[in-house]
This record gives sequence, structure tokens and C-alpha cells, in this order.
Amino acid sequence: MDFKKRAISSIVRRKGKSVILFLVVFILGNVIAGAVAIQQSTTNVEVETKKKMRPVATVEMDYEAYEKEMSAAAAGEDQAINEPKVKDYEKISKLPYVKRYNLFISSGVGTNKLKGVTDPNGGMSYGGSSKYMFSLKGYNNKDILDVSEGLIKLTEGDGFTDNDIKKGSDAVIISQEVAEKNNLSVGDNFVLDAVVEVMMEAEDTEASEEEALQMQPKSATFDQPMRVAGIFNVVQKKADTQQTEQQRSDKEWRALEQMNTIYTTEGAAKAIQKKSDEKMGTSTDEGSAGEESIYYETTYVLKSSEDMDAFREDADALLPEYYHVVASTDQYEQVAGGLTKLNTIAKYIVVVAVVATLLILSLVVLLFLRDRKHELGIYLSFGESRGKVIAQIVLELLLISSVALLFSLITGNFLGGAISRSLIQSDWISNAAQPNQYFYMNNLMQSDLSFADIQQAYKVTFSFGYILTYLLVGLGTVLISAILPLLYILRINPKKIMM
Repeated sequence: MDFKKRAISSIVRRKGKSVILFLVVFILGNVIAGAVAIQQSTTNVEVETKKKMRPVATVEMDYEAYEKEMSAAAAGEDQAINEPKVKDYEKISKLPYVKRYNLFISSGVGTNKLKGVTDPNGGMSYGGSSKYMFSLKGYNNKDILDVSEGLIKLTEGDGFTDNDIKKGSDAVIISQEVAEKNNLSVGDNFVLDAVVEVMMEAEDTEASEEEALQMQPKSATFDQPMRVAGIFNVVQKKADTQQTEQQRSDKEWRALEQMNTIYTTEGAAKAIQKKSDEKMGTSTDEGSAGEESIYYETTYVLKSSEDMDAFREDADALLPEYYHVVASTDQYEQVAGGLTKLNTIAKYIVVVAVVATLLILSLVVLLFLRDRKHELGIYLSFGESRGKVIAQIVLELLLISSVALLFSLITGNFLGGAISRSLIQSDWISNAAQPNQYFYMNNLMQSDLSFADIQQAYKVTFSFGYILTYLLVGLGTVLISAILPLLYILRINPKKIMM
């Protein structure tokens, strides 16, 4: 009889043992299927969520790495920090993953006469010596990413010209709200009355600690002529009724901060910084703004969020020590920390379940083969090759295991879905993500992503990836578990069995 027919006949004839083997594979397969379903689903949520996020990155100092280095260094030993140069940022912009980029001077400027937009609820207070506070951004390129990426919309004027950028003119782009508060239109000239806090004089530092605390900081002002080259509106996304109160508050705060942003040229920003340094007494080189007083910020828009990891690796290699790439997609890890933990646990469960299946299935098959040693001995004594005997046993194992795995593919998926949804709703998972959510000052980097969004996106489905991964893991485990029993067949001596 052909070994294939013998395999089918053996399964039918030994119904009890076939059922036992089926149940063993089915139960262990459910554990593997459930864990694989959770792992695949959490991975899919991460991939799909990051695809929807704006693929933006910037460069920041890695304070954690610096503090770690400082704690390990000898007492009193200072570690020099080399800040990235403009050429470093430009090298990164030439990487193949970058679609567009901006390099700009970022600073803040306080005013008393130039009116800014204030919180109608009184929830924002700047403090200091000025009534209003503006974010000042000085660009060396007329194409502003905040416009091209839809953060703001230029409603009046043409913005910067090539000549403005080249000469560093006093052209500015302001929000509609600021323009209305100050009765400004495109083409109007106005004066930016900058307010700076001046360092205490030497004689002031001799005051007692209590007196020093009660002292009001000294302030100085200077005027900077400016010209309105454009007016913008903040692009407001459609209100999401499912957002939390905290999310709505954060969104309003960012919109208000955006309204109080003044876009200008790099030359104008440097001129303002120079005057500020002179008033504060920190200027160098005959009153010019020292390079150390100018803070550059950069924004890179990538072609795809899928390129983020490769971009980060290549860009980090071009940056000086203690500086690294920070991506908008990093917020996923901050918000979905609990889901990431669930993914890790699922991976461990798969490993443990596979090892348990290997051991249990190997022992079960080995015990069944010991009961069939006379049958196997007869096959061998009649001249059947060991290869065909082994093929028969493997075929029996695969037929029973395949049916069990197909059933557990369905039940395990439902089991994994029920368990994971229950865990996601629990405080253990959901609260783990919330405490350390980070807010970027660069609004292009910011996202309204919340754990509630991730909860809604999480679905356990019969995806192709899930089915393929489970079947490969399951069948691979079954085949590997057959190695030990097959070694037993190779050692069978038909003469001794038939004696």
C-alpha cells in the first residue's frame, strides 16, 4: 500500500489518538494565533497611524544623553557642546528622503505698542516686562513650510520676494488678527517696539537675596522698522467632537501661538538679535550679534513617513555629539506606550507558546510512535524504506495539525481580539501612555493624536499578514517538533522488534 494511503488509513483507524493530537495542536494553536493576532494588529495600527501623520522632523539637543554623560564624568569636568552649523543642516537637507526643508532663526520678542492676540479666557500670561509676546522666525528662503504644508494660508499679499531674502529686508508676514488689532494692511510700514530684559548691573548683585527676589527686572526698548509683505490666516481643522477637553485646550493654545507669530527674513531677524544683544550687554565683535546668540531651527518634510527611520539614522550620523533627529511620528510612542507594551507582551507569548508546542507535541508524537513500533517494524521488515515510513508519519502529523491550525486560526483570532480589546480599555494600558506626552514648539511637528484615536483604530482582523504569519509559525513549529520522533524511527531495528 502506498505510504499516502497508509497515512490516511492510520488517522481514521486510530480515532482516539488522532483526536488527542488534534486537541493538543488546537489548544496550543489558539494561544499562538491569539498572540500573533495581537502582535499583527498593534503593528498595523502603528504603521497606519504614522502614515496619516505629517512626515516632519527637526533637530534638537539630546539632553538625556548629555546629562547621562555628565553624571558619569569626573566632578567639575565640563563637556564641550558643539552646536550644529548651517552646513550641517544643509547636508541633511540633501539626503534622498527629504522633500522640502526650512532653516530659520527662531526667537521671541516682547512688545508694548504692537498689539498681540490675547486669550479671551485669560488663560495665557506671558509675564516679564512686555504686554505682548511674539514668536519671531527669520527665513533664508521665500518658500515657508508653514504655508506649503497647510498650517497657515496667505490671504493677502505675495509674501517674500527673492530680493527680500537676498538683501535681508524688513518685510514681515503677520496674522489677520494681529493686522486688525494694529490697523495694518499689506504695504504698510510700522515699528516693532521690542522690549528686552537687561542683565542686572554689578552693584545690583550686592543686594541681599530677599531684596534680589523682590526686584523687578530692568527692561530696555528699541525700535525696528518693518513692512507688511503678507497677511495669513491660521488654518483651523474641523472640530472633532471626540476630542477631550485637554486636546481642545491644547489646540486653542497652539492656534493662539500661531497667530502671534511674525515671519520675516533672516537678515531682519539678525538685525533684531543684534540690537537685543546690545541692549542686554551681551554683544560681541563691536556690537554685532554673536553667532552663539542666534538660534537656528530646522524643519524637514520627508517624502514618506516610511522613510523616517532611515532618515533618522543617516541624519544623526551628520550631526555633532549630543544632537539628534526628533520626528513627528515619535508622538506615537509617547501616546501609544501601552499599546507598544501589549505588542511586546504578544511577542513573548508567541515565543513561549512555540517552545511549549515544540516540547509537548514532540513528546506526544514520540509516545504514539512507541505504541506503533511493531507496525513500523513490519513496514521496514517488508522492505519499505525508512524515508517512506518517515514520510508517512510526517504526513499524518501535517494532516491532523493542518486541520487543527485552521480551526484555531479562526477561534484564536476572536480570542486575541477579545483579550486585547479588554486590555486596551483597562487603566493598565490606557493610563501608561498619558503622563509624558510631549508638545513641540514647532507646530508642524505637533499632532492631535490621542490614545482614544488609537483605540478606535485598533482592529483585529483576518488580514493576509496575520494568516500568513500564523500558518508559517504553526506549520514550522509542527515540522520542527517532528524531528525528535523521526530520530526514533531511524533507530528502529526491525529484526529485534520481530523477534
